[in-house]
Amino acid sequence: MNPEASLAHLSAEQLRELAARLMGEVRHKQATIDKLTHENATLKRLTFAAGREHFNAEQRSLLEDTLDADLEAVQAELQQLNPAPPATDKGIPKRKPLPAHLPRQEFRHEPESMLCACGCQMKRIGEDVSEKLDHQPGVFTVERHVRGKWACARCERLVQAPVAPHLIDNGIPTAGLLAQVLVAKHADHTPLYRQEGIYARCGVDLPRSSMAQWVGACGVQLQPLVDALKAEMLTHRGLHADETPVPMLDPGGGKTHRAYLWSYCTGQFEDSRIVVYDFAGSRAGKHAVAFLGDWRGALVCDDYSGYEALLAQGVTEAGCLAHARRKFYDLWANNRSQIAEEALGYFGKLYDMERDVQPLDPVARQRIRQELARPVADALHTWLVLHRQKVPDGSATAKAIDYSLGRWTALVRYLDDGALPADNNWAENRIRPIALGRTNWLFAGSLRAGKRAAAVMSLIQSAKLNDIDPWHYLRDVMERLPTQPAARIAELLPHRWTQPSTE
Repeated sequence: MNPEASLAHLSAEQLRELAARLMGEVRHKQATIDKLTHENATLKRLTFAAGREHFNAEQRSLLEDTLDADLEAVQAELQQLNPAPPATDKGIPKRKPLPAHLPRQEFRHEPESMLCACGCQMKRIGEDVSEKLDHQPGVFTVERHVRGKWACARCERLVQAPVAPHLIDNGIPTAGLLAQVLVAKHADHTPLYRQEGIYARCGVDLPRSSMAQWVGACGVQLQPLVDALKAEMLTHRGLHADETPVPMLDPGGGKTHRAYLWSYCTGQFEDSRIVVYDFAGSRAGKHAVAFLGDWRGALVCDDYSGYEALLAQGVTEAGCLAHARRKFYDLWANNRSQIAEEALGYFGKLYDMERDVQPLDPVARQRIRQELARPVADALHTWLVLHRQKVPDGSATAKAIDYSLGRWTALVRYLDDGALPADNNWAENRIRPIALGRTNWLFAGSLRAGKRAAAVMSLIQSAKLNDIDPWHYLRDVMERLPTQPAARIAELLPHRWTQPSTE
């Protein structure tokens, strides 16, 4: 059949109906094409590009280190080819002095002879001092404890100083060595087999099997401290939550399946900075319910259905403005969408105000949010509703708008509570060190191993949150823990711990 001949027999009304139907099909197909194009562009950007949303500080640091090394190498080669005249002090940046607490080994350099060529004895009129920073691989020392035995010849009484309590009795590691193994494994993401090789180069044989036993014993001994940390965290009415997948070995199957590490932490405006990790075999919401128990407060989280059970039990949902913004950022990054650019302008104004109210107290923060941020949020909501009517269903733009509109109440809840943040970036930053270390972990050997790692990482990351060196913290805690009364365990929590005096 000739399509042109068949169209010739259609009436005007039939032609209008046909045109309307075809235009609807074209709009639907174009929306599908736009959606697939957007998804393809997003995948390409994630794979090949270093987008702002995924180019984190650690990656940027590695790039800058490489660039600095290359620039220095090129400069050295140029200097060899064309030696420059000695530079004057003017224009040369001043180098920071080396830390005063570092031990110093002094080397004296004097002329071979103090006699001048004329025969006179030269006098010392001063000296020039320069310092260079040296490094040697980890230095091991041995603590040799000598416990003298004293006996009375008359009454045959034997006296000897008791053995000081240790976290691991009858073992060779001190608290300092245990802290080193734990920090290297859970903060620096160095597996035990790599640590074994590192220590061997220092001349010390530490089998990974022995270190694994130490890690297991430390996990058990530190668990009461983690329980106390969790109990104190649950006294706060505002918490963040996030989760990240971690492969876990499937016993008997020889394969791994996806387990999850859940992160819970106090808000960025809280005085007590606490993060507690929970390792679970899945991403099911029951794990969040079991962890939080009877806690009822405002939970800052992303749009994950696993938190719905918590909300049904009375937990208040606070949305993540960054997640909503990210939908439009992807649209703009992929095809420079004008609609996305306008939306980003609204989000930018809201975040500009958040930066201004960061240092304020909750009351002042809430007042300024109501006065300045609320009108912008209302204008954004009106803008979203109007533009949703103009974009076809199923398109990437429609999905971005629907995400914000569907969660609008949770997204703007921070405007009514000065103690709540605008997004969940605080929790995402707490989970990022774990995500960065996954490539070194390979997998969690078991659910028990995952929970033990989560407990140790809770203490390490909480210490770092409070600007405490985790090695110093763990060493001191593991020295004091064997004699610390259970009623005073809270004194050892990272946000309450104080560096012991060295005097």
